[in-house]
Amino acid sequence: MALLGSPLFIVISALALLSFFSAGIDVSVVIIEMSRLADTPLLVSLPLFIFAGTLLSESGTPQRMLHLSRLLLGWMPGGLAVVALLVCAVFTAFTGASGVTIFALGGLLYPTLIKDHYPEKFTLGLITSAGSLGLLFPPSLPLILYGVIAEARIDRLFLAGIVPGLLMLVLLGGFSMKMGSQTSRPVTTPSRAEIFAGLRAAAWELPLPVIILGGIYGGFFVAGEAAAVTALYVLLVEVFIYRDIALSRLPAIMVRSMMFFGGILVILAASMASTNFLVDREVPMRLFEIIRHYISSKYTFLLLLNIFLLIVGCMLDIFSALVLVVPLIVPIAQGYGIDLIHLGIIFLTNLQIGYCTPPVGLNLFLASYRFEKPVGELAAATLPFLALLMVSLALITYFPFLSLFLVHLWG
Repeated sequence: MALLGSPLFIVISALALLSFFSAGIDVSVVIIEMSRLADTPLLVSLPLFIFAGTLLSESGTPQRMLHLSRLLLGWMPGGLAVVALLVCAVFTAFTGASGVTIFALGGLLYPTLIKDHYPEKFTLGLITSAGSLGLLFPPSLPLILYGVIAEARIDRLFLAGIVPGLLMLVLLGGFSMKMGSQTSRPVTTPSRAEIFAGLRAAAWELPLPVIILGGIYGGFFVAGEAAAVTALYVLLVEVFIYRDIALSRLPAIMVRSMMFFGGILVILAASMASTNFLVDREVPMRLFEIIRHYISSKYTFLLLLNIFLLIVGCMLDIFSALVLVVPLIVPIAQGYGIDLIHLGIIFLTNLQIGYCTPPVGLNLFLASYRFEKPVGELAAATLPFLALLMVSLALITYFPFLSLFLVHLWG
């Protein structure tokens, strides 16, 4: 059915129906399991953060972020490349979908980097790789979705993603600075007046991370309430203060953002039923026993898990991959004593890398469409960045304190 082009939620639902029917269980249990999703309090944060991210992508936020970052960091060697990494990471954290980042920022960053004498191959690799760089930073939608599926605390996942996300930024930023030092370009230092003007232009958008993180960890509200506050704040700022979005455009933006959420919701609902069947038949435990028979070391299991997730990441989009794989892997990983929060960061790091990995890396096709370049050329351009991301993945996998340090400190 999948090869013939059937939607993924239909395939998963059919599997659930056939599985329960073959086991002699009333198939109405499938609908009961689907409806159980409505009782998940954390689910409400997904549509609200998606709506806020869509508003930001449709407004002048990308231009203001890029302008301010360039004023603050553009003076140093490789400064513009570092700016591109930072802006893409922050933007992806709010939009959650790397395609939006490539399309919203690619048209701004590509000509700017080329004009600044960066090699075209480096520029294409940078933008393609950075398109999914912010998936570990709050309020990342995949982090929230993993929390819902694995029943892990989202506030702890938000904390756990910060240090690994910064690690990737530092490694890619160091490489970008090295490349930037080899380009010949005039260095201009902005005046205080220009910096002040840039800060004033972005003054209403800069507090967003403080509102989300400060609100949650200051004890003022939980993740769902943080999403509601963020959506309301972005709506007021972009529609009534900056006036980037006319009131007449709001209904279309709402529909588009909720269609995106609906796609995630139906797949998630369908997977609830099939997951329940797998648990009922003790499939994860049987898999764990088989794997444990051949693999006794936790570290060997983590190595094989990374290889498996990299393959999954280059074949499926991140939301489908989470819904299909997390329910199977979580019980097995717990059997090896792996922390659920640490496992979530490993998952998302692998799937983030999978966005840029042939043959089906989503970023490669989106960037190919956006910049009108062959997929093979883009795949070759991303290789140095992928190598650094692989180093990050190894460090994140085998040094759990990188993910758990802030959780233990504040969680």
